[in-house]
Amino acid sequence: MKILLAVDGSDYTRRMLSYLTSHKEWTNAGHAFTVFHAVLPVPHRAAAFAGPELVHGYYEDDARVVLDPVRALLAGHGIEARFEHRIGHPAAEIASFAEKGQFDLLIMGSRGHGALANLVLGSVAMKVLATCAVPVLLVR
Repeated sequence: MKILLAVDGSDYTRRMLSYLTSHKEWTNAGHAFTVFHAVLPVPHRAAAFAGPELVHGYYEDDARVVLDPVRALLAGHGIEARFEHRIGHPAAEIASFAEKGQFDLLIMGSRGHGALANLVLGSVAMKVLATCAVPVLLVR
């Protein structure tokens, strides 16, 4: 099974990874894992002021801060994975990557807002659920 793990470096990501690594049916079944992280683009005016080198460095640092601990955790559990990083709205990037990559399952952490909070605040998880054709497993 091709499984996409959407990560953002939050406690919700850590909970999702803890769930994944503590259940051998996920880790010992020969699944192909891809870890995916998306970051919002720097606003145009800020990017123009900062310059391309600083903006590129920001994106690289963000990817390293989020993906390196995931890489270490998975390796510590003997799980091999591919790692991908994109710049764009996280929900749209996750849904697009999941569909284009023809993944069988997307696993991500969720904050677990109630219905009213999701209506007012929205969430990446809810937007992914609304737009992605790939089955999604949310871990709270």
